[in-house]
This record gives sequence, C-alpha cells and structure tokens, in this order.
Amino acid sequence: MAVARLGSVAFDCADPAVLGFFWAALLGGEVAYSSDDFVAVRTDRLWLAATRVADYEPPSWPDGGLPKQVHLDLAIEDLGEAEAEALKLGAVRSATQPAPDRYLVMLDPAGHPFCLSTQIPELDS
Repeated sequence: MAVARLGSVAFDCADPAVLGFFWAALLGGEVAYSSDDFVAVRTDRLWLAATRVADYEPPSWPDGGLPKQVHLDLAIEDLGEAEAEALKLGAVRSATQPAPDRYLVMLDPAGHPFCLSTQIPELDS
C-alpha cells in the first residue's frame, strides 16, 4: 500500500513567472499562486512549481558539466501540433533528437529538457 502520492514537481529557475506561465499554458493548467520567488501551477494530474534559485544555470544536456537534473515526458497525440504549440509558448527544440519519429526533446524557457511523446499509454482510472 502506498504511503504517499505524487504531489508536485518543482523546477529551479531564474524567473519563476516566465517558467510557471509557460508550463500552465502548455499543460492547460492555471497559475494558482505567484510571488517573485515561487509560482505554483495546478494541472488536472499534479502540481508543478517554479522556484527562483540565485545564480541559476540551466542544464547543459546532452553535453557539458550540468546534467539535465530532471525532465518530464508529456503524452501527446500529434508531434507536429504539440511541437508548434510548445515553440509558440517559448520552448526550444533540442539539437539532440534520439527518436524524432516517436518523441521530440524540447527545452523549456529555463533550459530544462522535456519530451513530447506519442508512446505513453493512458492511465487506467
């Protein structure tokens, strides 16, 4: 029996407002709380948070000294449509694309990698 449930995923960043509003728009969530140092985004499945960190440096994945730290895999139906929306909201397509026919690696406005994937099955209710 589980003693906990996934409550939130938090991302370090330099600008919580930019990152929080990006994730809210991309996931169809809403900014439920915002301050200069923290933004909380409510989605239908979990909370996301953007937290200001002094001297924040984005991951340098796949090369470099700063690993990706964490990334999200987002279930989507159409790669082209999802990529276009992510780009419109401020994401950048990663130069590294291991399997672009199945998933696209994107970078959020703070540089965190995330994947848009057609390969993630639905959860049973």
